[in-house]
Amino acid sequence: MEFDLQHLEPMCHVRSPQLKMPHIIIFCCLSVAIFTCVKTTLPPPCDSEIYCTGPILHQVQKAKLFDDDKHFVDMKLRETHDVVLSAFHNLTNKSPNMTVPTHELQEFLKTYFDAPGTEFEPWTPPDWHDKPKFLGKIADHELRNWAEKIHNLWKSLGRKIRADVEEHPELYSQIPTPHPVIVPGGRFRELYYWDSYWIINGLILSEMTDTAYGMIQNFLYLVNRYGFVPNGGRIYYERRSQPPFLSLMVKSYYQTTQDEEFLRAALPALKQEYRFWMQNRSVTVKINGTGHVLNRYHVQVGFPRPESYTDDLELAEGLGEDRKQQLWMDLKAGAESGWDFSSRWYVDSEGNADGTLRETRTGQILPTDLNALLCLNEKTLASFHRILG
Repeated sequence: MEFDLQHLEPMCHVRSPQLKMPHIIIFCCLSVAIFTCVKTTLPPPCDSEIYCTGPILHQVQKAKLFDDDKHFVDMKLRETHDVVLSAFHNLTNKSPNMTVPTHELQEFLKTYFDAPGTEFEPWTPPDWHDKPKFLGKIADHELRNWAEKIHNLWKSLGRKIRADVEEHPELYSQIPTPHPVIVPGGRFRELYYWDSYWIINGLILSEMTDTAYGMIQNFLYLVNRYGFVPNGGRIYYERRSQPPFLSLMVKSYYQTTQDEEFLRAALPALKQEYRFWMQNRSVTVKINGTGHVLNRYHVQVGFPRPESYTDDLELAEGLGEDRKQQLWMDLKAGAESGWDFSSRWYVDSEGNADGTLRETRTGQILPTDLNALLCLNEKTLASFHRILG
């Protein structure tokens, strides 16, 4: 499917959010086995038999060795996949019912994994300085002090990926990117897609355009590698995205720098990402014989989310296999939306906008805000073509 991006603005008028069709609800607000438990013909979140599927993931997460399931899938391997998988196979063969006792799992992790965080090295953004102009425009003393504290956070949220991640990517769940990043913080120790739109605008306000440029270049790199921007900088996110804000990041940077060469170089990746959303995250809804192309969050990937493995397993307990897989797909689509999780994705058994997390039906909903964002993408890409001639 091809689109004339120089004439996109009229396409926004085919987006009709007030539509209801069988099995699709449109709201205006807004054959693989994993050990003994999970079966699906859908692809896994990634191809790693340690970080995304397989008996190690299943047993470690089920044992709840850590407070957060994300901890394990962010750990670095000390040996190759084959060595670790073979060692675990030997361990399970010696264990009752092939279930490794907790203390042996802990020893196994100590032997074959390093703690999360070893993929980064200390980094302070070199363009940070303590007196950006916006601070002087805040008259209220308390608000200015608060803004200074926020501005200081850039130094603690900066991350530079070690060269070893690029040289030995098979040992990490981290996706290597060419430039340092600013991360959301807390358990989110890697870059995230739509969070970074606001981060980049904050960096620009703080006069840190070099850091903002590097962030955008990372996303352009990811589009060139995957065809879209993954949810975040981990391989277990690589088959789902987040709201497509990349063209708006580029727009913010261009409005600040007026750098047309940057804009020209970015445009092919922006068009590629747009095509991804129109080809892989859209449906055609016919009303009175007229087709309306509308977008949705839709992740055709099976298995529990590796970073929330036990949550997803427990939520699906008692469901049939098909319903489990559908729930796990819709949970990933909810994560793709960035609204993870919201009651806006709940649809009860009677098709009403009601229900519980267990009744998440993200893929059946055509969100108004996503369609508005794609319309804005179309207008933004058209404006870039006018600027470049």
